[in-house]
Amino acid sequence: MRRRTFDTLMATGGLVMTLVLLVAGALLFVGYDFANSNVEDNLKAQNIFFPKADNPQMEDPRIGPFVKQYAGQQVVTGAQAEAYANHYIAVHLEDVNEGKTYAETSTQSRANPDNAELSAAVQTLFRGETLRGLLLNAYAFWKLGQIALLASIAAFVTAALMGLLTVLGFWHRKRVPADQEILAPPIKMAQAV
Repeated sequence: MRRRTFDTLMATGGLVMTLVLLVAGALLFVGYDFANSNVEDNLKAQNIFFPKADNPQMEDPRIGPFVKQYAGQQVVTGAQAEAYANHYIAVHLEDVNEGKTYAETSTQSRANPDNAELSAAVQTLFRGETLRGLLLNAYAFWKLGQIALLASIAAFVTAALMGLLTVLGFWHRKRVPADQEILAPPIKMAQAV
């Protein structure tokens, strides 16, 4: 195969790969932007705020170390949603019925239908676990957006590298003699006797 033909094939393949990586990077960035803005818009609409720094709840070792950095802020990012769900709501739910889950409390309540306190605990746990689950879903969606952002950056960096290699391939093609072969067996000259 002629060296120029090989260089043309490789450089053209590199050009196609560069374009594919640019399109993938753009799509991944759009996915990141969609996830990020969607989570932020939906969380803003819920109007959830962390307790202020001077709130006595911040002294609880199950809450303070995890949410103090967000004190007084509105929950608008996935990271904040995760912190609020796992280190604020979950802590309060542990205190509702001696740490029993919604399912355990509901089972107790059905066994004691006249117990108003258990019935109220079931409602509290149901609402709390529902909100917690919704916030954790927002966190998961946000996290996927963050991963898409990293993948987008990797695609753009790889596209830049591939673009550079493609330019070098076309440049090399012009510098190679037209009759040079690649992967051809060496030609042996007949020796004079």
